[in-house]
Amino acid sequence: MQYFRLLFLSVTLLALSVPQAWAQARSWDVDAVHSNVYFSIDHIFSKVHGRFTDVEAALAFDPDDLQASSLSYTIKVGSVETGESKRDKHLLSSDFFDAGKYKTITFVSRSITDAGNGLYNVAGTLRVKGKSHELVLPLQLAGVKDHPAAKGKEVIGFNGTLSLDRLALNVGSGAFYTMGLIGKDVDVLVTIEALSDKE
Repeated sequence: MQYFRLLFLSVTLLALSVPQAWAQARSWDVDAVHSNVYFSIDHIFSKVHGRFTDVEAALAFDPDDLQASSLSYTIKVGSVETGESKRDKHLLSSDFFDAGKYKTITFVSRSITDAGNGLYNVAGTLRVKGKSHELVLPLQLAGVKDHPAAKGKEVIGFNGTLSLDRLALNVGSGAFYTMGLIGKDVDVLVTIEALSDKE
């Protein structure tokens, strides 16, 4: 009997000592209709804007437990849309994304840190065309409030921008950049709305 008491006590103490990092922060369901990844790039003197229409994101976020918070994305490359079908088809070719071979772009966070004034730096791995690249995505917390159209739900919002060198990501050979036709720096806008049961 004494043995079982000691065994129970040991298991209980072990459970209480599980590192906080193993815990999961509050889970949020990303609203795909109102969340997206947008981009813009120079074309000679103009700006071409686009987005991906098939994006899946997963968010766990608690400002009081950032160690257990996380963000991930899976973007279907074939869903790129710039408003011009001929250009979209070119982007999917081996000149750029090579979508026949590389069907997704993924991002998985490694850490989320508080930079102050509602800004959170999401450090993680971006995987493009089979290669991994480390980056930091800065996200500004827009707010948290009761969802005005979903009873019993809260909504959280984030917006963030960053610039990516597409040539460093192997999206294009640089030939069009050398010609002065298409820029190499891509401005990215990430916008997130996500819902969770009201606590």
